[in-house]
Amino acid sequence: MITIVGELVIGEKRCLNSELWHACAGPLVCLPTLGSRVVYFPQGHSEQVAASTNKEIDGHIPNYPSLPPQLICQLHNVTMHADVETDEVYAQMTLQPLTPQEQKDTYLPAEMGISSKQPTNYFCKTLTASDTSTHGGFSVPRRAAEKVFPPLDFSQQPPAQELIARDLHDVEWKFRHIFRGQPKRHLLTTGWSVFVSAKRLVAGDSVLFIWNEKNQLLLGIRRASRPQTVMPSSVLSSDSMHIGLLAAAAHAAATNSRFTIFYNPRASPSEFVIPLSKYAKAVYHTRVSVGMRFRMLFETEESSVRRYMGTITGIGDLDPVRWPNSHWRSVKVRYSCYVIVSALCNDHFSVTNDFSVYVMLFQH
Repeated sequence: MITIVGELVIGEKRCLNSELWHACAGPLVCLPTLGSRVVYFPQGHSEQVAASTNKEIDGHIPNYPSLPPQLICQLHNVTMHADVETDEVYAQMTLQPLTPQEQKDTYLPAEMGISSKQPTNYFCKTLTASDTSTHGGFSVPRRAAEKVFPPLDFSQQPPAQELIARDLHDVEWKFRHIFRGQPKRHLLTTGWSVFVSAKRLVAGDSVLFIWNEKNQLLLGIRRASRPQTVMPSSVLSSDSMHIGLLAAAAHAAATNSRFTIFYNPRASPSEFVIPLSKYAKAVYHTRVSVGMRFRMLFETEESSVRRYMGTITGIGDLDPVRWPNSHWRSVKVRYSCYVIVSALCNDHFSVTNDFSVYVMLFQH
């Protein structure tokens, strides 16, 4: 069996486009490189399950005292996926805990796989009610259309062209791009309502278009956070997943055997598998104290990134009973913002007062 990450092939199966996958995952998501050493946080993985199933972690979920709050592992495989029904993106990773001796051994990073790649020439727009109406089209911001779409021939009246875009499943979608109206604006008309119906898009969902280096137009979607009626293939029942992931990690830690995890970046933007070098730099070479200023990146509504400065108000275990001595969300930071941001969850909200979040040092 051949296992290669990126746009290459796994056996008979074509892998997803990495650039489009990362665009759908969000601008702050960066998958670790295949073959590298990483740190796995079972506490963060459990948090993703709670977010995915809209259910808090129950007290009856058994503890695994032999499972440390963070595991140093070798990353043996990483594969990008997208749910066929929802287009939800998620990653599958195969990890193997390292023995204390292996952790001491000199490690030369292997140049394997393809590093994460966020797109540079793209735009993302949250859909309005008129964008999802069967009688209208998709209104494209002028700057976005001029940046991402091929140029229109303005000698035509009205200027128009056919666009062909491919989604994560390599399905081809055709749209008519026209510049018309009063005042004039860019619209996607013919083909747009078919796409909206096929993907079951509603106001609040987002679409993104990418013009890549191969002069190809790529198309992705991000769904607004809402109660799930049908669980995507990347999640199972809440209790069984909590117990299963903890049991699998505890067994792997005890036997130094491989285990597989799934990471859903839109359900839990905070990564719980990070490069060992990034973790070591944050934990062992960064000094923090209460009152210190703390700078962190946030994703904005239209998928751009902004850096905000906050103040550390507390340092300590988020869950000292179940996860003592954990570096997962061990720093409490207070921010003062007056903009729309997405802070450690998938919902966009307007912040008009101070708010506090628990963060990891390696988000600094």
